[in-house]
Amino acid sequence: MFLTAVARPLLGFDGKIEIWPFVVQEAAKRTSKNRKAGTMETKEMKSVDKEVMWCFFIEKLLPAIKKKWPFNNCKKIFIQQDNAKPHVHENDKKFVEAVRSYGLDIELLCQPPNNPDLNVLDLGFFSAISSLHHIDAPTTVDEFIASVTRAFENFSVEDENNVFVTLQSCMKEILRIKGGILYKIPHMHK
Repeated sequence: MFLTAVARPLLGFDGKIEIWPFVVQEAAKRTSKNRKAGTMETKEMKSVDKEVMWCFFIEKLLPAIKKKWPFNNCKKIFIQQDNAKPHVHENDKKFVEAVRSYGLDIELLCQPPNNPDLNVLDLGFFSAISSLHHIDAPTTVDEFIASVTRAFENFSVEDENNVFVTLQSCMKEILRIKGGILYKIPHMHK
């Protein structure tokens, strides 16, 4: 599982903020044919709770936004997350305080329930990255992370922009039918 931050590409900004895996480093408990006991191994986190999400937002996401965001084009930043229970609450006091300490203007939002078409990552980004990383055929957690990170970095700005155009067309369809999820994503010949 990864925390991924993207934005609509703008002139001079590719829209890719960063991607972080939810992993920990642990010492191997036993010796095997692959490694000796005590060797540090990368393992996936067994569970991601609110505390982990809060730490990732404060320690990883906010500094990455501060570093990469093109502030001359847009001052207000909206962070959309799905409605998973471990996510940071929109009015979390620690998060709001951390945002202020970075000098940012960020509003945290949740996507509408039961509509993955309004999540740009679910709409096309993850499936494209998944197909790119399968070319490498990773066999270890470290190889998998490197493969997904490489696929994220190699994802083209044009494809990323196309995903955001698809998101926009989904929003138009939702408005056209006055809400709800009973619509087809229009083919836009991108």
